[in-house]
Amino acid sequence: MKTIDELLADGVSGKRVFVRADLNVPLADGTITDDGRIRAVLPTVKALADAGAKVIVASHLGRPKGAPDPAFSLLPAAERLGELLGAPVAFAQDTVGPAAHDAVDGLEPGQVAVIENLRFNPGETAKDDTERGEFADRLAALADVYVGDGFGAVHRKHASVYDLPARLPHYAGHLIATEVGVLKKLTEDVKRPYVVALGGAKVSDKLAVIDQLLGKADRLLIGGGMAYTFLKAKGYEVGISLLQEDQIPAVTEYMQRAEKQGVELVLPVDVLVAREFPDLKTKAPSQFTTVDADKIPADQEGLDIGPKTRELYASKLADAETVFWNGPMGVFEHPDYAEGTKAVAQALVDSDGFTVVGGGDSAAAVRTLGFDENAFGHISTGGGASLEYLEGKTLPGLAALED
Repeated sequence: MKTIDELLADGVSGKRVFVRADLNVPLADGTITDDGRIRAVLPTVKALADAGAKVIVASHLGRPKGAPDPAFSLLPAAERLGELLGAPVAFAQDTVGPAAHDAVDGLEPGQVAVIENLRFNPGETAKDDTERGEFADRLAALADVYVGDGFGAVHRKHASVYDLPARLPHYAGHLIATEVGVLKKLTEDVKRPYVVALGGAKVSDKLAVIDQLLGKADRLLIGGGMAYTFLKAKGYEVGISLLQEDQIPAVTEYMQRAEKQGVELVLPVDVLVAREFPDLKTKAPSQFTTVDADKIPADQEGLDIGPKTRELYASKLADAETVFWNGPMGVFEHPDYAEGTKAVAQALVDSDGFTVVGGGDSAAAVRTLGFDENAFGHISTGGGASLEYLEGKTLPGLAALED
């Protein structure tokens, strides 16, 4: 795929450049709680503006129902982008209507505008190719060139991600070029030992990537809510912990395959359990105990990996040359159950290998728990996109950028 470096070399002064970014930031009462995705697209936007382009930034935010919804407005993201750029950013209160055209027409070379949430238009996410294409045509009328830099959305067959690049000269932005380069390091000519740590709530979300990694990774460390389906498959009592009974046959098969293929599949040996889920709003202290993984009481729920498991996982990560981590080890949003996730993050920080934090909740946890982002090899902006790439799937947004 062509990159933004080639576009800049050809010259963009005065050209209208449409940047499909990922500004899908978390909001609390209209305030951004994590601006990581905005900062991630900054190099692309700044490079284009510095080169004299008229930059049109577009993104989705949340899951509105194909109509304007103030709760999902991109205005806070546009304001934060302006703060980070140190320059005013125009904001259009629609996507392809009069406000968008006025904002773009008002741009001088080197200036930036953000148009409203793309998902306010039903054409963005339409399953029908014609409806999606019509919306892409209207977006294309705003610009001369397309730059794809919203890595967190490249696994979606949406108008601004998949259809629009076909209508304009198209290039990959700095972020997408970096993300793809990192993912190739995880799939091609991998330095070993290669250790993958997987967490999060649902094992079903990770089955396909586990299937692929069983042939590539040397070790798989399993934590988070998904671990309890593995523990149940071993015949353990898991109490009222998160459990996907229907996935037990698949999990059992993967454990058997791992043993046959010489892949070390490591499960928690102890867990923190409680009778009630903690209050994540007040973060009030919780009553919990630590038990061995095969001794979870029937009336209690596992909420984090225990101290012995933290030490075990750290030791399994210590000699890794390549690490991919996706998904927290417990309910990290509450201080009582953050230590497992913190231990894995610290093990990556201490590692001399190439470490990748696979976006989503893992990236949020790194920032929430106060780690220096520069201490990791790479923090992805797209958890779902990263996983689908590792599963071997064709990502529509990347395919659209190929020539």
